[in-house]
Amino acid sequence: MVADNPHGAMFRVITPNRHSRVTYAELFFDLVFVFAVTQVSHALLHHFTLVGAVHVAVLFLAVWWVWVFTAWVTNWLNPELTPVRLLLFAMMLGGLVLSTSIPTAFEGRGLWFAIAYAAMQVGRTAFWLFATPPHRTAVRHNAIRILVWLSVSAVFWILGGLAHHEARLWFWIAALAIEYISPAARFWVPGLGFSSVEAWAVEGGHMAERCALFVIIALGEAVIVNGATFAALEWTAANILAFVSALVGAIAMWWVYFHKGAEAGAEWISKSAESGRLARLAYTYLHLPIVAGIILTAVSDELVLKHPTGHSDMRTIVSTIGGPLIFLIGTILFKLAIRGFLQLSHGIGILLLLALSWFASDVSPLWLSVATTMILILVAVWESVSLGTEQ
Repeated sequence: MVADNPHGAMFRVITPNRHSRVTYAELFFDLVFVFAVTQVSHALLHHFTLVGAVHVAVLFLAVWWVWVFTAWVTNWLNPELTPVRLLLFAMMLGGLVLSTSIPTAFEGRGLWFAIAYAAMQVGRTAFWLFATPPHRTAVRHNAIRILVWLSVSAVFWILGGLAHHEARLWFWIAALAIEYISPAARFWVPGLGFSSVEAWAVEGGHMAERCALFVIIALGEAVIVNGATFAALEWTAANILAFVSALVGAIAMWWVYFHKGAEAGAEWISKSAESGRLARLAYTYLHLPIVAGIILTAVSDELVLKHPTGHSDMRTIVSTIGGPLIFLIGTILFKLAIRGFLQLSHGIGILLLLALSWFASDVSPLWLSVATTMILILVAVWESVSLGTEQ
């Protein structure tokens, strides 16, 4: 019975040897972040300069952080209960304000972005604190620690929203630094000290599934953008080949992440005695470059679809090689965290992409895209064969 749950009335009931499923309310909440990922990729596409890339990186880091912190909280709280569902629905409203502010976050809607982000982070954590019963002292102290850190960062988000130009960027970088350092610092605050490993325990299968679903969101956004772009173009041989290359590249990324890695990660974290520590490293931090690589690859796909011939410019080179490169770096580190060894196939893929960058300016965008897709296919097949042989 929920009322008899020793963890608290609004907490998930944990059943031994059975992982908690992702609820429909959580999936509904994720729809906002489909839009957010689209906004991030479009912002980069339209502001693909050094300064623009820095701006988009800040916005992406914020989007990922607010989502992954929510995934942590809904790992503990039960979204099947009405109060927790209402929290997620309120977070959806904040997420829509956040997402619609992304294109002009460093212009006219910076304050809206900052208010939405700060309200989501602080409000969700305050709800978690009040939902935690008094007898769960370690968890309450953990919630207080996190609330303190997020409240401090919220000040910098709001100050950045009120500031202009470079000042806004530096305020927001400071806010992100505070938030990204906080888990590694175990949310130390005066008087309460560091959070314990026990306070970070998670239901591993649920956490793994939540992050895998965000990877699906990013891949789905890439497929949607590719389809929409291709539909608006004249169907020439070059455009058709570019479209096929983009789709096969997305499939290869899916295969690299899901065929062996996602399931192994879910199994490993479910059995780990320190699930919180593993979730913090493998899912909170190391999934960030995985998702970022997919988004950057989606930008490349649109550039190549629109201009498949001629020499590759710097935007095309950076996105077409950089997207798969960042993705493979993220996956090799993620699999190192869960398996304890570096995946040779991924390392070779990274080296091949780096080698390709030396000749990229002499290759057309279309064939550059085809080359990176072939490298991803090589990595996927190599890993499948090598791990299948080991088993």
